[in-house]
Amino acid sequence: MGILLLILGIILIVAGVFALVRRQLLWGIVLIVLGVIVAPGQFYLG
Repeated sequence: MGILLLILGIILIVAGVFALVRRQLLWGIVLIVLGVIVAPGQFYLG
């Protein structure tokens, strides 16, 4: 389960960076923050 959360977090961060490149600032920030919360969350909770 932890590896899936890590992969999901990485996907969210990459999608956020691509959103920032396409000048969608709000979505980019939201996706990056969600990715940072989800990805390392496995280390704290699991």
